[in-house]
Amino acid sequence: MFWSDVLSHPVWVVSTALLAIVVRIQRRGRWDPKACPVQLKGKTAIVTGANTGIGKFIALDFARRGARVILACRSEARGTAALKEIREKTGNSDVHLRLVDLSSLDSVRKFAKGILEEEKALHILVNNAAVSGLPRQITKEGLDMSFATNHLGPFLLTNLLLDLIKRSAPSRIVTVSSVNHKRGKVDFSHFHGENLHYHMDQVYNHTKLHNIICTNELARRLQGTGVTANSVHPGIVMTEVMRHYPLLIRCLFNLIGVFFFKSSEEGAVSSIYCAVAEEMEGITGKYFDSDCSLVLPAPLARDAALAVKDFEMSERVTSKL
Repeated sequence: MFWSDVLSHPVWVVSTALLAIVVRIQRRGRWDPKACPVQLKGKTAIVTGANTGIGKFIALDFARRGARVILACRSEARGTAALKEIREKTGNSDVHLRLVDLSSLDSVRKFAKGILEEEKALHILVNNAAVSGLPRQITKEGLDMSFATNHLGPFLLTNLLLDLIKRSAPSRIVTVSSVNHKRGKVDFSHFHGENLHYHMDQVYNHTKLHNIICTNELARRLQGTGVTANSVHPGIVMTEVMRHYPLLIRCLFNLIGVFFFKSSEEGAVSSIYCAVAEEMEGITGKYFDSDCSLVLPAPLARDAALAVKDFEMSERVTSKL
């Protein structure tokens, strides 16, 4: 009875509501995309996973700025729905859907070939698409499904489009990682689904660490080209990335998230910041948090020797298949 009396008391209700309001206000970052005057007319941008969540809001922002935006999506139906929505909301008809399944390196090569044939320039590439909580699945190319989708597919895509990106300089590459990379480990046998524990977000954490490591090495290799490459943590965001988790976990996440987690629109801010903000011109090989602040990633992500090895291993695996 005691706890039921406390929880039903007006003071408890009011204080909980006030706490929720304060938390929501504090979720607002220091940089507001709507206050940024940068226009992208004459620029071309690709956003992977742009049919929903963070990716859709990134693409929506680019379209509002007048860019030619290519939505790189796996689902034609959902991609088409996002395409129509973005065109209607922005009045920008230069938004296009191109299909790609990042877990399939064949699909990535086909997509990249189409882009290289159709596009004269590529100024912004946002590697946003990712999955979490997948059970063990091995692709037809012998790769772990999560690693193929989150790391090896985007890695290959970036490298296949790199010459076009260089010719379009100044240009920017943004990779959506996660603060969860701090719980990740580097074991190259993971690429093929070996020595992995498929529990909750463990595999996801490893892939997000590889994202940052290889982005940093890419930035080093691109010095002097006019192309920047940075990684971002979008925050704890209410997106569909949890769709493979048990129902109870998803329900709890969504219940708590209403008050404390970022919306997809808020989660897109750090990626948009790295892609368009004037103050990001020339900044490369860095990691930004959900408030667009420059922060240090985990020690493994700052290991230069490991970065070279990781990049070379990723090249070797993706070039063989």
